[in-house]
Amino acid sequence: MSRILVVDDEAAIGWSLRELLTDQGHEVAVAASAEDALATCDRFAADAILLDVRLPGRDGIAAMPDLQSRAPAAPVVVMTAFGDLDTAVRAVQAGAFDFLLKPFDLDRVSDVVARALADHERVATPTADIDTGAPVLVGSSAAMQGVFERIALMAMTDVPVLVTGPPGTGKELAARVIHARSARRDRPFVATSLGALAAGAVEAELFGVGDRPGLLELAGSGTILLDEIHAAPAPVQARLARMLESGVVARCGSVDPVRVAARIMAASDANLGKLVAERGFRADLFDRLRTGVLDMPPLSARLDDVAVLATHVLGRQAARLHRARAPAMTAEFLAALRGRSWPDNVRGLRQAVEFAAVVARGHALAPEHLPPVTPAADGQSTDGIQPAAATVAAAVREWAVAARRSFGDLPEPDLHHRLLQVAEAALLREALAHTGGNRTAAALLLGLDRATLRTKLRLLGIDE
Repeated sequence: MSRILVVDDEAAIGWSLRELLTDQGHEVAVAASAEDALATCDRFAADAILLDVRLPGRDGIAAMPDLQSRAPAAPVVVMTAFGDLDTAVRAVQAGAFDFLLKPFDLDRVSDVVARALADHERVATPTADIDTGAPVLVGSSAAMQGVFERIALMAMTDVPVLVTGPPGTGKELAARVIHARSARRDRPFVATSLGALAAGAVEAELFGVGDRPGLLELAGSGTILLDEIHAAPAPVQARLARMLESGVVARCGSVDPVRVAARIMAASDANLGKLVAERGFRADLFDRLRTGVLDMPPLSARLDDVAVLATHVLGRQAARLHRARAPAMTAEFLAALRGRSWPDNVRGLRQAVEFAAVVARGHALAPEHLPPVTPAADGQSTDGIQPAAATVAAAVREWAVAARRSFGDLPEPDLHHRLLQVAEAALLREALAHTGGNRTAAALLLGLDRATLRTKLRLLGIDE
């Protein structure tokens, strides 16, 4: 037997819902206003809530955060006679499980209530705490305990630090955590990726040129992280090695020394020892950087942390979206997370969990909310994509022949643009179909922001 709270100011509706649900074996409480509902929640532990929108006094949707704080695990089903877009958007944003439109179809009521109660019962993990935004590494596995111990030691010193590990393991986050727990915590933390800079721009960016200071100066007495240190050109490696030895630099085109007060950290997913042996990285720079080495483990070495990592991700996402609480996760969802391989490590897990939270629309996360596993993402053979790629190539050749016949005589045939429109429209339609028309989820799947997707849909004349 489940406990259901019905909130509606029409006595006839409250009575009919009580009769229906009581006949199905549920215990039902009825409240005529949002204020009465909040008071009822203090003595009636609801497993699900049926909530009318138009109530005397406080609006039902406006009261949802307070109701959810008193019954955090209870799905809320919104009831309304006004099924307009504004009501739907407000209810979804507030975390409604589903809608019931008045006048009711009793079979529909029974179905929605059954699904809401099933969602309530399958929840395996509590609501995640809302994240404060401070840099934090989470985990309780043996691998992470070793990381925490190293970080504690490094935070007590000012020696250079080299953070290593596969892509997606959180190397920059680890550097930020060390800084946040060091005596320099109130001073700047500057991070730059040398691999993202043009080879000719790295030197000027780091050391400055003319009247413009470089990042090493701008970091002041804080911390600077040189990510992808293996991508530094040879002359830059030489200057960094000298700087670590002497503590001074000179701007490009100048001989005047400038003292560097910042703590130096570097990060790399490359095997620097192997690069040194192959003369692809300077041995003296490697020796000076590895005074303190922190190796970040792959997710495969810390699968015991999957649940706490997912909970942390949901908390951060809820904070960004200004949600009162994060969605819960089912036991099946957590099992699905543990059952996947994660070649992109924590980064891949974070993206999958965020995607699932968008698709779930505030409900408990289940396996069907996860993005599909691609062969490459699951560490399997990528042979399956090859036939599809060959089919696309053949279709493009066929299209090009037809396009030349249709547009070849024009002053500007612009076949490239025409083909991109055709291919992009097909891809966007497929993404929307996969996500059930959910544009936010489709944007995540495509790697676009929602505004960009909306613009593309409008320009392509796609009305989903």
